[in-house]
Amino acid sequence: MAPGPKTGPALFLGLELATDQLRASIVDESLELVGVECVDFDLELPEYQTQGGIFTTPGDAYTTPVDMWVKALDFLLEKLTRNHDLTRIKSIGGCAQHALVWWKSTPIPSFPALDPRLPFHSQLPPNTFSLPNTPVAQDTSAHTHALALEALLGGPDLMAARVGTCANASLLAAQLLRVRESWTSDVWSRTGKIQLASQFLASMVVGEWVNMGESEACATGMWVHASAGAGAQSAPGLGRWDEGVLEIVGGSREEGRRIRTWLGDVEVAGGRKVAHISRFLCERYGFETDTIVTPFTSDYLSSYLSLCPSPGDAVLSFGPMDTLLTPAQHYLPTRLYNLFPHPAQDASEKRRYIAMLSSRNADVPRALVRDMYTKSWSAFDRLVAIVPPGGSIGLDDKLFSFWLLQGDSYPLSHVKGIYRFETGIKVNEFRDLRANPRCLLESQVLSFRFRWSRMIATGVLGSNINRSRGNVAQTPGPTSPQGQNPRSNIASSLGLSFDPYDYSPLPARILVTGAAANFPSVANLAGDVFNAPVFMPSTQVDSAQVVPHRNAPAAGFPGRASLGGAYFARWIWGKERSSAIGGSSTGRGLGGFEEEIRRLHGKRWVASGGNPLRTNVNAPLGGNGGSGANSGTSTPYGHRSGLGSTVFVEEEEEEVEEMERASGMLASSVFAGGFADRDLGRDISRMRTLTGSTLDTVTSSGSIGPSTAFTTPDLNAAGSPGGGVGAVVPQTTTLTPVTALPTSDAEAQIGLAKVAEADVDAFMTYAAIVPEYCRLEGMLCKSLV
Repeated sequence: MAPGPKTGPALFLGLELATDQLRASIVDESLELVGVECVDFDLELPEYQTQGGIFTTPGDAYTTPVDMWVKALDFLLEKLTRNHDLTRIKSIGGCAQHALVWWKSTPIPSFPALDPRLPFHSQLPPNTFSLPNTPVAQDTSAHTHALALEALLGGPDLMAARVGTCANASLLAAQLLRVRESWTSDVWSRTGKIQLASQFLASMVVGEWVNMGESEACATGMWVHASAGAGAQSAPGLGRWDEGVLEIVGGSREEGRRIRTWLGDVEVAGGRKVAHISRFLCERYGFETDTIVTPFTSDYLSSYLSLCPSPGDAVLSFGPMDTLLTPAQHYLPTRLYNLFPHPAQDASEKRRYIAMLSSRNADVPRALVRDMYTKSWSAFDRLVAIVPPGGSIGLDDKLFSFWLLQGDSYPLSHVKGIYRFETGIKVNEFRDLRANPRCLLESQVLSFRFRWSRMIATGVLGSNINRSRGNVAQTPGPTSPQGQNPRSNIASSLGLSFDPYDYSPLPARILVTGAAANFPSVANLAGDVFNAPVFMPSTQVDSAQVVPHRNAPAAGFPGRASLGGAYFARWIWGKERSSAIGGSSTGRGLGGFEEEIRRLHGKRWVASGGNPLRTNVNAPLGGNGGSGANSGTSTPYGHRSGLGSTVFVEEEEEEVEEMERASGMLASSVFAGGFADRDLGRDISRMRTLTGSTLDTVTSSGSIGPSTAFTTPDLNAAGSPGGGVGAVVPQTTTLTPVTALPTSDAEAQIGLAKVAEADVDAFMTYAAIVPEYCRLEGMLCKSLV
């Protein structure tokens, strides 16, 4: 890329330390994208021999070399220097994956002094860190330690009330406990400081130790958040590290105090700058000395910020861990969800929070089901699209599956294995193997639907006043003469605490990200289960046309988390500039983060005459625009099992045909419930509309016969010359990703595109399934099957 102009308006840089790449996005004052850079760990740093940026070993261990991050930062800054005028960068924001950096005691108490004549990597060698390869978010090796800690604190309810979360393998407390108990003693004894990856990245930019933000401290399992009463402001510094938990983790009071020293203080106020950029970066790479550095946070919270969700929205992210995040008004911690203070809020604002539901059994089961039953994402998507809800058209013979391959959080913390049910009875395998992909996805999305209903009953999300559904008039339900709402009778009769047929408490919009959301069938499924329109960032919609099944964006497209960091940097810069000019930032029209970002988007939209936001910078128009076959998601099942596959013309799936023949359904395409393809109605038409594949969905090569909708060609056969008479030349079948539907200006101006509509009939179908799903999940939790 040619260097940008050396003079011009202010620019804002967002950094993202992801699992597979180190990314940078640059926006201008109006939040228009002007630059994208990245360093792919597998391709550009092959000496570390990572796959998808991590090391995988048999079992639950997922680690990454910290030294690789340091070297990647050198590479990224060199790219930025070559291609952009860094003197125009006024503010830097950032985020990182959930991981720990273990510093040796030698550079403590101050951050190492750096010589601007040398890169980071030559001054921070691998022996700077007491744990060179650190566990990442996908690591579940600390799951048993998390459960042990939860038991010592009195169980999930008492633990959540005390430190705001219950047991999960990502807890910093569990990671520390595992290192102390399972690793050699020299790792523990040599450690002088620990930092989250986001703190580490911020410290590299600032050149001094940066404190942890409270949003991330609340996810450690050791922080006690002190919230003020409703409508009041929280004075900074009320939260604290829990000395009792620190003592348990350290094994003694003395070691607990040592951990407290390692952790440092917590930055409670997230709406102000951290510091200015380091002298090292100014002298070596050309940044201005007055460049502001904002608080860095976790990647999932930064992605959330980039989408500017409204009250009543839900952000559903598919990836190595599936997450659902939504705005919350109150701090009411329970074992049902995780709760974080909003990372971008001013001290003058009423405290706001973000509630999160998560599932570790996400990309790994999806990839495994792909390999076991389809061998391609194209066939996976089509199977999901044509199989009806519940795997059968019958009302009483629905199919359910639970793929719990990794230790998860409550209520499935003690459940592990693969479970399938037909007509309420546990089976080893479905009679029709083709139902597996859809049943897996239904289980994953229905889990969020069920847990959302339980979460909203706690009142943590606040009032329902802003949940305008759009497709339903918000009128109170009828009441009985005794004043009892019939909906409560419906819920009681079904054995549930909520009415599965009532969609008014559900999200008004679903904002989706992640590679799985690129599948039209998955986007439709999310809309059907929640009866809500589904929106996707336009950056991802366009990126999916180049690389449809990778979590990492295509070359030239920004990562959402890095964009969130750039937006945060722009917001903080605006507040600092307003304060410097005189008067408070709130007095100059700068409200909360979401309000200000929407205002800037709206201003740009009007000034540009309604032009949409730029989605990429010098991106390829098509083909393999990815950065390696192992980028994206890595799983313990080999390289073909990840969403990181970049194969566009996929191999023939003879296994699917053999599976159909074995089931006796090749000619009629009849599924377990006794229905044919022609009976699928709405699902078939929807698949054709959104994927653009009509003819070859039902027939192949213009002939009427066995369906090849689930097969893809053999690359060797496709190019073989002189095929004899009767030789079959298979057609190319590729995954056609989601495309944008007509989208209103309100969504388009903030960079969202509608990819699926709400469907109340489909919702009612799933509502009928919810009671049985909840019953089966309850049996698993109680170890009854």
